[in-house]
Amino acid sequence: METFPIFRTLRHVPEESKDKVISDEDVLETLLKVFQALFLNEFSKQSAILTMLPEPVKSKYQDLLPMQHPRDNLLETKHEQQNIFKPEEILYKTLGFSITRATSSLISAGRGVFVTKGLVPKGAVVSMYPGTVYQKYEPVFFQSIGNPFIFRCVDGVLIDGNDKGISKVVYRSCSGRDRLGPLKMSDSTWLTSELHNPLAVGQYVNNCSNYRAANVCYQEFDMPTIFPIELKQYIPNIAYNYNEQRPLRCVVLVALRDINQGEELFSNYYTIIS
Repeated sequence: METFPIFRTLRHVPEESKDKVISDEDVLETLLKVFQALFLNEFSKQSAILTMLPEPVKSKYQDLLPMQHPRDNLLETKHEQQNIFKPEEILYKTLGFSITRATSSLISAGRGVFVTKGLVPKGAVVSMYPGTVYQKYEPVFFQSIGNPFIFRCVDGVLIDGNDKGISKVVYRSCSGRDRLGPLKMSDSTWLTSELHNPLAVGQYVNNCSNYRAANVCYQEFDMPTIFPIELKQYIPNIAYNYNEQRPLRCVVLVALRDINQGEELFSNYYTIIS
């Protein structure tokens, strides 16, 4: 049986600007597009949230809904047409591809992430790295023991993408802490097998090797404070410190080339915290 040894590559970014493969504006545009499509697909479940939104925002979604789901039967209500697509189907309809977690093509690498449908064009946001966001002075020692899912950002910020053990407990605790009534400030479904945000699988993208070249790279992105509150329920990241008055750090994975259906994603510039 042919085997492929894995060599961890160091994520070296000499200047902050060198970390940007695409612009922050392009990243934001993609996330808004996907999250808005997910919101509309679950519109019948959003009634409690809609009552808390300003009238212009509610009207915007009411206007967009017929465009997203054209009515075949004029007697059907808008609510009856909802929840007919799975999140990965929404991703395909929105960006032209879908991805999923599955057994990696690398021997002994566990799970990986594959393009299951469509084509990922070069420069597209193909995934997100979920997890709890820690500033470099915040306690992460116990979470880091035997944890290969901690991502180090250029400025020392850490993102713990482990979906098990104490890492899972911490994320769920922070998510419950930040919830405002029906308004969720983050998505915790990446901790389960039923993802609401189909992009939130980036922690399972395996590192490149001498035998498998990278086809995606990591790019840091600070979520703007003006991000629509009704769409925060799809953000798979949360700050460990509730009192931090700073933009939420996120990390996306960007395609370095066109990636075809059936291909596994491999990253470069990966840093493991031991």
